[in-house]
Amino acid sequence: MMTKINVFRIKNALLFTNCVANTFGILVIVLILRRAGDLIAPEVILLANRIHMFFLPLSLIIPIAITVGYEKPIRRYLEMQYRNEPVSEEFTLIARQRLLNEPIFLIALDFIIWLTAGCLYSGVFWLNGADRESIGEAFFQNIFTGIITVTIAFFVLEFIFQRRVVKYFFPKGGLSATVKTFRIRIRTRLLALLLAINIVPMMAIYGDVSKIYSSGTGIHPNIFQLEQAIKMEILIFFCVGIWVVFLVSSNLTKPFKNIIQVLQNIKKGNFTSRVQVTSNDEIGYTGDTINEMTHGLMERDRIQQSLYMAKEIQQNLVPRKNVKINGLDMAGRSIYCDETGGDYYDFIPMAGRGDTKTGVAIGDVSGHGISSALLMATVRASLRQRASLPGGIAEMISDVNFQLARDVANSGDFMTLFFLVIDTMRGRLEWVRAGHDPAMIYTPENDSFQELVGPGIALGVTADGCYEVDQLQGLSKGQIILLGTDGIWEAQNRKGTRMGKDPIYEVIREHAAGGAPDILQAVFDRLETFQQGAKREDDITAVVVKIETPTAGESN
Repeated sequence: MMTKINVFRIKNALLFTNCVANTFGILVIVLILRRAGDLIAPEVILLANRIHMFFLPLSLIIPIAITVGYEKPIRRYLEMQYRNEPVSEEFTLIARQRLLNEPIFLIALDFIIWLTAGCLYSGVFWLNGADRESIGEAFFQNIFTGIITVTIAFFVLEFIFQRRVVKYFFPKGGLSATVKTFRIRIRTRLLALLLAINIVPMMAIYGDVSKIYSSGTGIHPNIFQLEQAIKMEILIFFCVGIWVVFLVSSNLTKPFKNIIQVLQNIKKGNFTSRVQVTSNDEIGYTGDTINEMTHGLMERDRIQQSLYMAKEIQQNLVPRKNVKINGLDMAGRSIYCDETGGDYYDFIPMAGRGDTKTGVAIGDVSGHGISSALLMATVRASLRQRASLPGGIAEMISDVNFQLARDVANSGDFMTLFFLVIDTMRGRLEWVRAGHDPAMIYTPENDSFQELVGPGIALGVTADGCYEVDQLQGLSKGQIILLGTDGIWEAQNRKGTRMGKDPIYEVIREHAAGGAPDILQAVFDRLETFQQGAKREDDITAVVVKIETPTAGESN
């Protein structure tokens, strides 16, 4: 929470920093001129001092007034934040634009001031009849002061901007996304660093040497003054260079350390860390990108957790274990290519239809994923609820289809279904086929396979779909019924070859003596061997039913 003192400090941070930079530039020049004073004519120094009395106060007052006017939206924004007043998005954008552009604005203002000083001093010297060398020297010294001031201001303003000011305007980063602002790139910083520790010192030394040649007294009488001036300049610029390098390294290394720390936290699965973005250069853009990435990872993690929960719920919708009931050994399994899927199987008690009747359902929703899982859950609930009511299975499937068609109207979603009722008392099968692949029944006695075919459209395609019941009489002990989805026989290996149904027939023959769980496992093992690690493209579901007890019409 901001206090009144904090608001005052933030509002005047850049203004105060710029004034300090200008003052520092003046002090550097004063030291240099003092060491090289013997090389300048006394009358020129006297005239310059007279101009100082008027220009130096104005050179501080005018920039301060211009800067305060420029910062008006920035100061107003801080006051509104301190008072918890609502701030419009439009005004926030204006304040942020002014803030991001202020370092460049202040640097340009500083250079204009010293360029004006160069023109003013050299012009006054010319009007007072000064020699050509003095006029040129006056212009050079002021421009040189401006270069020093601008260079120092560049680094100090950036340092204060990143450490003290920007977090109050961009608490969540996003500097690079602000339009109509200058970008101070890393390359620009390095060029400014080159100017500060190389070019500026060379200009100072060149100026001293030029004074000797222009003095007309020769080199030897002034060699001592030149030596002293160069020593002073080396000391000053050495100290300034160390300071500037510290500012640059601090402005670069601190953001990188923050970025590395956030990336390490992401690696550990901590997606709550955020990069503190304080610049609108490449580093700031990288920080914003990482923050966006982290937000996306957090959202993906949340979705992943939801998917795991949905997977757990969906797995609870299918039979949790294999069952033996009414002389039937039944086993089923679903494998989804995503966390959730649209395949479905169920063992349903047929209420009111005799204790010896058992319903077996298998279905396949178009597509796979969350939407298919939701549709699968809807059909399961409707089918189980309708199975508890009186009526034939054709009527039951018609009612489920009617409700589903109303729910998925115009969506293009549908579900194929094969619903089988096994009556062990009468040795009879009844089934309704709603667009699903036929079930198959294997009779070991004569080593024959028969498909349980029949007409019928998929559920949800049309509300007035008509369904018929097909029957098969004369069940016998040891017969095996397989219900599956097309994810099994349409599975492909690495060469793109489909598996087909023949390998399934072979597996059933080879394991006919085993129980339903053993046969089911053999089917999935054969599928895995065939695919050879190829990516699964569809959900896979299979149900195996083996008739264990003698039925009506069968001899003991």
